[in-house]
Amino acid sequence: MGSGYLILAGVIMLFSWLVSSRLKSKFEHYSQLHLQNNMSGAEIATKMLHDNGIYDVKVISTPGRLTDHYNPVDKTVNLSEAVYNERNAAAAAVAAHECGHAVQHAVGYEWLTMRSKLVPFVNVASNFMQWILLAGIIMLETFPGLLLFGIILFAATTLFSIVTLPVEYDASNRALAWLKTKNMLNPAEYAGAEDSLKWAARTYLVAAIGSIATLLYYLSIYMGGNRRD
Repeated sequence: MGSGYLILAGVIMLFSWLVSSRLKSKFEHYSQLHLQNNMSGAEIATKMLHDNGIYDVKVISTPGRLTDHYNPVDKTVNLSEAVYNERNAAAAAVAAHECGHAVQHAVGYEWLTMRSKLVPFVNVASNFMQWILLAGIIMLETFPGLLLFGIILFAATTLFSIVTLPVEYDASNRALAWLKTKNMLNPAEYAGAEDSLKWAARTYLVAAIGSIATLLYYLSIYMGGNRRD
């Protein structure tokens, strides 16, 4: 694929690793900041849901680390074991953030609705697009349409990563607003929760930038092939 792609991939991987490492260190740091109210992540999540009038969403524990997510299909807030059980600023931030997605679902937040509609197509595209792109580059001079098809599939995943940005930032804003309005955390705990969510959001930002850059790279290959023709 050329040195240009290797340099691009290397830069993206480096930034992704740096942000991910920083996120992990932040969560480890704020996991040591015990909450004055002594509430667990599960208790924080349940209260936020009820304060927003949501009673049909279950808060459950899921295995793993940083595996927290909201599932709109079965209406569950899935918290990793540490977040579910622990009583610290990091756990409070994650639990409230995931409930932010449940609130988005309840009020029909348009960006979440759009992302949910993209999920089935993106899941299928992700399974095949890398092979199609590779084959398309190899066969560019004889069958340029194959690369174009791969680019369209990749564009769908790029769109998904872009749509994910407002969804994640809005969930964090809802979480922080609730934590502040309800006086759930003292100033130091709130600052820790805010910092944790800031770095979590940056992982999605790096992913979106990387996806856009890679899409432009594939487009440049396709356009270059057309010019040679």
